[in-house]
Amino acid sequence: MSDDELIWRIAGGSGDGIDSTSQNFAKALMRSGLNVFTHRHYPSRIRGGHTYVEIRAAEHEVQSRGDGYNFLLALGDSFARNPQEEAYYGNEEIKPLSENLDDLREGGVIVYDEGLLDEEEVAELELEKRAEENGWHVYPVDLRGLAKEHGREVMRNTAGVGITAALLEMDLEHIEDLMEDAMSGDVLEANLEILDEANEMVGEEIEREHDLRIPTGEHETEQALLSGSNAIAYGAIDAGCRFIAGYPMTPWTDVFTILSQNFPDMGGVSEQVEDEIAAAALAVGASHAGVKAMSGSSGGGFALMSEPLGLAEMTETPLVLVESMRAGPSTGMPTKPEQADLEFVLYTSQGDSQRVVFAPGNIEEAYEQTRLAFEIAWDYQIPAIIIYDQKLSGENANVDVEFFDREPTPDLGSTLTEEELREAAHDNSGKFKRFNYEDAEDGVAPRSLPGQKGGRYLATGNEHSPVGHIEEDPDNRTFQMDRRLEKLESIREELDERESTQTYFGDEDAEYGIVTWGSSQGAVEEAVARLNEQGHSVKGLSVSDMLPFPETEVTEFLESVDEAMVVEMNATAQFRGHIQRELGRFGDKLTSLLKYNGNPFEPAEVVEGYEINLADEEREPSAQVRIEPAAGD
Repeated sequence: MSDDELIWRIAGGSGDGIDSTSQNFAKALMRSGLNVFTHRHYPSRIRGGHTYVEIRAAEHEVQSRGDGYNFLLALGDSFARNPQEEAYYGNEEIKPLSENLDDLREGGVIVYDEGLLDEEEVAELELEKRAEENGWHVYPVDLRGLAKEHGREVMRNTAGVGITAALLEMDLEHIEDLMEDAMSGDVLEANLEILDEANEMVGEEIEREHDLRIPTGEHETEQALLSGSNAIAYGAIDAGCRFIAGYPMTPWTDVFTILSQNFPDMGGVSEQVEDEIAAAALAVGASHAGVKAMSGSSGGGFALMSEPLGLAEMTETPLVLVESMRAGPSTGMPTKPEQADLEFVLYTSQGDSQRVVFAPGNIEEAYEQTRLAFEIAWDYQIPAIIIYDQKLSGENANVDVEFFDREPTPDLGSTLTEEELREAAHDNSGKFKRFNYEDAEDGVAPRSLPGQKGGRYLATGNEHSPVGHIEEDPDNRTFQMDRRLEKLESIREELDERESTQTYFGDEDAEYGIVTWGSSQGAVEEAVARLNEQGHSVKGLSVSDMLPFPETEVTEFLESVDEAMVVEMNATAQFRGHIQRELGRFGDKLTSLLKYNGNPFEPAEVVEGYEINLADEEREPSAQVRIEPAAGD
């Protein structure tokens, strides 16, 4: 974390307005000209429990959460189930203060609500002693009392923002504008009064003793604050998707909700169904009928989609699915990020799989690769899967609005018109040879849609003849299987001819490499930049094409370095294993840096991993990560 950035953490209980308050504060920082990046931490409980949101803001580009943070607004948990220390979860009321102190940087600022947090309980934390040791500046304020004076206790988060803005010497203009956009009437007036009164307390009743100030910056173009879920949803819309079916499951629900909110205005259909089997089956049916369709879930729900996924592969029905990873197995930690569903997504369903899998690493890639997934799926009549995680799903960052200024692509790919069907091959009964392996180019046999004249055929999950009848002849099976697998070779050739979907950073002539995938990309990119500033020779590669694997690009990268470290959020080095499955000869070059404690990587952890793994520094790694040596070491 550099000195020219603010990393503000607001902590409270679920129900204290932490998410909405942080969203508005992040937007205000963005509108003031800063680049922002948010990280959200919340418990896997319906109501209650310590939650926080971290906002990193700077004039320079920010691509991940920072190393620790420098400003804490601790509201306390007003929804604590039991504020007693001997309760099962301990004293939850004080956790927004007590559980956030370890990550606070030296010289940091603490504002806590003394109207909610008991003075004796705060004293038990030895906060005064720790503040002296770390140079922290502590400001106890009765936020609860201030909120009650003007209305309801829940508005103490507004009071906290007012104190924050004053302590950082931040203008209230953008905060007030956002409040006026979200509220009206007496509620708006009360919140504006609380904001102003809290802001004026600094200087009148509270003496500012710290040096931390709001950074300054300016955007050259209009910015939007978006999450990875926004990007996937908007990418689907611009790709022509007009049908989605799903069942709520954290964190996939965000994509489902965004599309469900937008579809009514554009003639689209969203269906919440009884389970994930039905959701995926409905999407297969909608696609078969001629609509660009998608579905998705998180790990447990996606497991139920294995049967419809196999049906889409066998019937060659184009389909896009999204799989939003979370910590498992089973329910695991449903609100925490992990990258441990990779092998599951690559290989689930029945028999030899024929699918495409993309793993975007940031918000822009989430939009672009969702559009690419639809294009590939409909051109090659194959399921395409977007795999991401809770981190990318929920984190917000500012994106240039002009980035999304593109033409929509509603076409249905390799789908024949009735005029083209008249010239297509049919059997003696008049059925269209939908699965014709004789004339298929790149493995693709163009399809018809139900109701088209001359387009009648059978669609079955069994192996079938060119017109769709069940067929178990050995030669037909071989021909059909080879044709379907040929699509993956053709897709890889097409992707290799396009602009790469992999992301490179660092000096291309560097001696050492760091490889990652998905949402760990931002932390790795910042770490590579930091290592090079320190005099190391490092470059990075973030891989998005999981299947078909970009063999040529990864080979060239690994051949160009002496050693490489693979960074991923799981315990079993799944992506490293995927690389070695495709490119086994590089096993002796690859070490692993693994993290699976429910928190994403910080850049400093990647730097430390490199220093131990590749720079051979003799010290133990952080307790938060695990290092796995290269094969044979």
